[in-house]
Formats: sequence, structure tokens, C-alpha cells
Amino acid sequence: MSDFNEFDKLSGFSGWTLSAEKDAQRLFHGRGQCFAGFEYFTVDYFEPILWIVLYREPDADFWAYFCVALQARFADTCTAAIVQRRYEKCPSTYCLWGSIPKEIYAKEDSCRFKLDLTSKQNIGYFMDMQPTRSWLAERAKGRRVLNLFSYTCAFSVAAEQAGAAAIVNIDTSKPALTQGRENHKLNPAVRSSELTFLSHDILKSWGRLKKLGPFDIVICDPPSRQPGSFDALKDYRKLVRQFPALLVSGGDILVCLNAPYLGQNFLEATMDEFCPSATFI
Repeated sequence: MSDFNEFDKLSGFSGWTLSAEKDAQRLFHGRGQCFAGFEYFTVDYFEPILWIVLYREPDADFWAYFCVALQARFADTCTAAIVQRRYEKCPSTYCLWGSIPKEIYAKEDSCRFKLDLTSKQNIGYFMDMQPTRSWLAERAKGRRVLNLFSYTCAFSVAAEQAGAAAIVNIDTSKPALTQGRENHKLNPAVRSSELTFLSHDILKSWGRLKKLGPFDIVICDPPSRQPGSFDALKDYRKLVRQFPALLVSGGDILVCLNAPYLGQNFLEATMDEFCPSATFI
């Protein structure tokens, strides 16, 4: 019980409330490294369910208290609470209560993104990137955007909704790009952007991308480690070296990485060394 009391104090659990607008919401961001001892899980709200991801096996006593408290607090307002054991070699899911819905979406402002809660790993939408999509929406109007490692194209949807002139999405995964096209269909824009979807290995596609450019905004949000395809520690620099040739003078770069094990200074140090003309803002 003492661990749960500490969690409550650190996370403000007893004050958690759900979005009145039913927007997707991160209730607890342990991966943000701000909650000592509880970095191993996240809790998201996708109306009408809770989605919990475990990155390692939790302490049994703490987890028992947490699950009871979560159900007492949200069982009346959420139809299900679903847990993904991401730490397993083949991640599995189970329900604390309720059942996995056949169809569910993440709502973000006026946009919807289709989710796949039965996926073995990622569900089609990254909740923790919502602030960066807002950043993009503020500056995308009339601009040309390159979306590297586009996955299901949430950045692309945000850019089109904001009035981007053209968007190039590139990812090695054809299924992800197919879902990206579906996400665009779910969110028709008042003024459509020129959309391009490329299923290519980015590290072997610089010539093609330079011909499609130059771009006003480059978004770079790769996986931390994808065996046989990308490893941030050795490959991120290969991306950064290409930025000057892809961008117009004065263009914007959004660099992202979900790799706590590399430390907070990894991206800044990589940019300083391999793209020294860029300035952090």
C-alpha cells in the first residue's frame, strides 16, 4: 500500500479527470522520467476506454492496489480498461474490466485516428506526440512538409488540417501507410493538400526525396530500434546529415525520439555535430 500512496502523491491519481471534450488524453506519462519508481507504464484515455501499457512487469502488490483503485475510480465512466504487456517478447493484452471494442478512435481536437488495440505493439497513434502535432499545426499553412517515418500519418493529417500546401509521407511499412490514407479519409480538409505516400527505406531514398523538395518543414520521428532497419544510436546521424539538403533556407526541423536509454542530450548533441547550421528554439 505504501508504494501506491507514493504513486498517488507523485501522479495526482486521486485528482485524475477525463476530458470533457472526449479528446484522447494521457492521464499518466511514466515514460517521461518525472515519476521516480513508476517510469515503466503509461495510462491513456481513448473515449470510452482506458489503455495502459506496461514496459516491464510491475510489482505485484503495487499493481493489485492500482488496479482496484483504477476500477473504483473509472469503471462507471469507462466501458473497459485494457492492459498491454509491452515488455513481453510477443506483447499480450488483457482487460481489467470490460472488453476490447471492435472499433475505436483517438479524438484530437477536430480529428479522429483509428486505433488497433489488438496490435502486437503500437496501436496506430502516439498520444505523447500531441503537443508536437499542435506545434506543426501552428506553422504548416501554405508550407511543404516532409514526414519521415510517417507511420499512420498523424502528423500529415494535422498538417493538412492546418492548410499545408504539400506533404510527403515516407515509411517502410505499407500497412502503416494504408492506415495513413484511411486517417486522411476520416479527416477531410476544407482545402486538400498535395499528398504523397512512399513505402521506401528512408536511408536509401535521399535522391528521391531531394527531387520532391525542398521542404519548409521536415519531421523526423524514427523508431528507437527496429532490427535490420534502424538503430537510433548509429543511424540518427545519417538522417541529420541530410537535413540541410532537404530544407529551404530558414526551414523548420522537428526532431523526435522515444529512447529514454539514450539520455536527454542525445538529440541536441547529434544536431550540434551533424547539422551545426540548425539552431534549437
